[in-house]
Amino acid sequence: MKNTVKPKQRWERKTHNNIVVTGHVDSGKSTTTSHLIYKCGGINHRTIENFKKEAAKMGKGSFKYAWVLDKLKAECEHGITIDISLWKFEDSKYCVTIIHAPGQRDFIKNMIMGTSQADCAVLIVAAGVGAFEAGISKNQQTREHVLLAYTLGVKQLIVGVNKMDSTELLYSQKRYEEIVKEVSTYIKKIGYNPNTVAFVPVSGWNHNNMLEPSANMPWFKRWKVTHKNVNASGIILLETLGCILPPIHPTDKPLCLPLQDVYKIGGIGTVPVGRAEIGVLKPGMVAIFAPVNVSTEVKSVETHHEALSEALPGDNLGFNVKSVSVKDVHRGNVAADSKNDPPMEAAGFTAQVIILSHSGQISAGYAPVLDCHTALIACKFAELKEKIDCRSGKKLKDGPKFLKSGDAAIVDMVLGKPMCVKSFSDYPPLGCFAVCDMRQTVTVGIIRAVDKKAAGAGKVTKSAQKAQKAK
Repeated sequence: MKNTVKPKQRWERKTHNNIVVTGHVDSGKSTTTSHLIYKCGGINHRTIENFKKEAAKMGKGSFKYAWVLDKLKAECEHGITIDISLWKFEDSKYCVTIIHAPGQRDFIKNMIMGTSQADCAVLIVAAGVGAFEAGISKNQQTREHVLLAYTLGVKQLIVGVNKMDSTELLYSQKRYEEIVKEVSTYIKKIGYNPNTVAFVPVSGWNHNNMLEPSANMPWFKRWKVTHKNVNASGIILLETLGCILPPIHPTDKPLCLPLQDVYKIGGIGTVPVGRAEIGVLKPGMVAIFAPVNVSTEVKSVETHHEALSEALPGDNLGFNVKSVSVKDVHRGNVAADSKNDPPMEAAGFTAQVIILSHSGQISAGYAPVLDCHTALIACKFAELKEKIDCRSGKKLKDGPKFLKSGDAAIVDMVLGKPMCVKSFSDYPPLGCFAVCDMRQTVTVGIIRAVDKKAAGAGKVTKSAQKAQKAK
């Protein structure tokens, strides 16, 4: 966290877009994403050459780009993504952070965490015969990832139809059109408007239609999208990133920053990392972490190893705090301004939910796992209050005894451990959630009202006390 550069000011900064790359396992996400970052200058040639040599030694030459993002030993050996990773590249207009999310169902909680930080999702689907069908079939990852993206507030979508160079396809226009039709039908059911979604046929390995139009697909003329009376079109995948609508994040509301992780760095100290969802974070501010109720002073703020004079909503950042141990604050905690509407622990909440997929019936007492912002904890359906129409929200029945797949309802939920959430109407990033059971997303929902728990006496560090007195 050493400040080796002058802190950037707000007026010096480019528009910042956070993009999550997701899709079914083995769809080519890592290779496609890494190749794009490499060609855009985000990775130097020497790094790629080193990965190429290492991959060749293991007999996995096709993984040389994927290894840029898949840095864990298990990821490299098995050719799958386990944890999320963040990379940055810039052009003349935008600063883009790529959030690479795993496709394996075993690591769905990591995928949810990555998606919760994004402004736009890039869905990579494999065009190969059988591969696409496996991902788009009922209860599979392609469907689940798109649904989670929409539920977690990612309302912009781009689709890359990958592996168009596979031997059984050889850049088939017919196959591409089949996939566009199938995916468009599904995303429309979820809530996306297909007219706002760019579909691009690509080969991540051979960089077809990545940064330059491919001579192998002369039949592909252009992708076209319409956003709020603004029309855009292009040919290559990179151009789609320039057509993302800049995110609108309120800076006038109190700070809200869910922690993705907390690190202890030698010579620096404790560094929480996460994405600023709402409000502004500045060095010198006294931050409070909920629900653990720990207050301390923020020493410095950085994003991608660049010091900032202030962090704005949408920034993926790390900030150094004084006199706080990694045992005091954890992933899933929320950082806020101690003097401006600090968050409180929630004992429970009332939510509007939709049952997506459950083999049986859900009754009061059902105890799955809740994914909300970066937190993952056990929860319980305490009471089924109303069954409602999933489209209109109109009440259909009071106090239903059970819910099944396709039902929508108003329910009371209680939390198994301390957690900080907010109502969706006030703080959307902290007010939407997914419920998982048996490695599958069972329910998605939004929080209507929160039952707050009174905070007890918390830890206030000496640095926080001094900063408060100085002000």
